[in-house]
Amino acid sequence: MNGKVRISALLALLLLMAAAVAVPASAADPPTVKLSKSQAGTGGSITVTGDGWRARALLMILICGQSVPSTGVTGGTNSCANADGRAVTTDAEGRFSRKLPVAEPPVPCPCVVHVATVQGAKAEADAVFQVAGHAVEPLPADAAGGRLSVLTDTRLDGSGGLLTWFGAPPARTLVFTVGNVGTSPVKNPVFQVGTSHGVFAPQWEEQQWRGTIAPGRKARIELPVELAAGAHGDYTVSLKYGGRVMAEQPWGVGRPWGVTLFWILVALVVPAALFRVGMAVVDRVRPRRSGGHRGFGLPELALRLPGSKQPQQEAAPPSNSTLPWFTPDSDPGTAGRLSAPHDDSPTSPTTPTRKGPP
Repeated sequence: MNGKVRISALLALLLLMAAAVAVPASAADPPTVKLSKSQAGTGGSITVTGDGWRARALLMILICGQSVPSTGVTGGTNSCANADGRAVTTDAEGRFSRKLPVAEPPVPCPCVVHVATVQGAKAEADAVFQVAGHAVEPLPADAAGGRLSVLTDTRLDGSGGLLTWFGAPPARTLVFTVGNVGTSPVKNPVFQVGTSHGVFAPQWEEQQWRGTIAPGRKARIELPVELAAGAHGDYTVSLKYGGRVMAEQPWGVGRPWGVTLFWILVALVVPAALFRVGMAVVDRVRPRRSGGHRGFGLPELALRLPGSKQPQQEAAPPSNSTLPWFTPDSDPGTAGRLSAPHDDSPTSPTTPTRKGPP
């Protein structure tokens, strides 16, 4: 009996401990934002503190108009003072504290201090703030009366081709399904598609889908997405509607190796072509020898070097000039003599004489 009581008490204690741990965890799930002042004028500053954020997360702090915490930033970042925003990184416990200069947003108040993550899992929080001296107007009414919600995961259809391999702009089609959870039909909704690379903010582009989504109905949406020429690396495609980010889709873009191959070929072909052109120019402007011999004078150099063998010379053509004793005489009788003179007299010492009988 005592054993059963002890087991029951132990189980009850474990349940109480689990409940005590679960309650703070659930309460700490949504991030919070607090302000040192609820109102300040342009040129002043306030201190923004936060808790419950992801550890080591990069956050962006902005003052936005036409917004309340219940609806969020309805106009998107276009209704915020983006130039005077500040970035902050949370600590290991998900907390931060940052001083923010007060600036007037481009639209009238009601205003909020909007804090959102820059990368990773999407999280945001707003705190009511009043910019002293700034105009205040009622929030614009929702003329459509419908609300769209993404029902399926987004995906990117399409693939790159040969032109993309050579640096053409990568293009895909963002496909998703939305449903109208409002009470009024949504006609020709305008979506914002943004592409971001690394820690940079997305570059948004408005795209309108033609059609009407009745209350309780759903529709398959296809929107084109295109990057700049030569883009490569890890990109993120974001979908926004009504000032809220509805979905994000990663996109890994391969490197255009065709461009690299092109520059390698240029580096090899251009120097070779320039070398051939230069050699042709040198060969054309180089002076010619009178005898028609083309070269760099190596045979003449070999003749002048001591101990070098003299190459056989080609037979020179007959010359018109002759030695004096080969010069023909003007006498008609000696015009045909082409050899050196010699003595045919009988008293020549080199000519034997024949003596007759006495």
